Amino acid sequence: MAKKINTSAGLLLYKFQALEIYFFLVHPGGPYFTKKDEGSWTIPKGEIDLNEDELDAAKREFIEETGYLPLGNFIALNAIQQKGGKIVKCWAIEGDIDPARLVSNTFEMEWPPKSGKMQTYPEIDRGDWFTFMEARKKINERQISFLEQVIAHWK
Repeated sequence: MAKKINTSAGLLLYKFQALEIYFFLVHPGGPYFTKKDEGSWTIPKGEIDLNEDELDAAKREFIEETGYLPLGNFIALNAIQQKGGKIVKCWAIEGDIDPARLVSNTFEMEWPPKSGKMQTYPEIDRGDWFTFMEARKKINERQISFLEQVIAHWK
């Protein structure tokens, strides 16, 4: 399918527990992220198909990467631009997901490089809930704005 160039859409799931807000983030799968932690977690997101509604793309990507579709009031957040130039559009939604039940789609890549051997990896190898302060450390630095926008929405 054709893609909109350099634009992704995703959802930031949050919940309130014990008077604190928690954010659900995911860790990318594959060999490049195996030993990376702080700064490499992200919102579930992906590319927008040509002529696809952006929120619909965010919902589709969330299902593909987690196996779950949150329902309710989607809050549009201001988009960010990642270091590589990609624009990320995001909607926040209150919901709950059990990280132990995460089901992700997979991708294939040659690994090790130039080996001729194709390997299959989950697009997302794990997900978890984090407090605001924990999430700030875990998430891609350019996506911190999404966390802050949700906090500001509820103040």
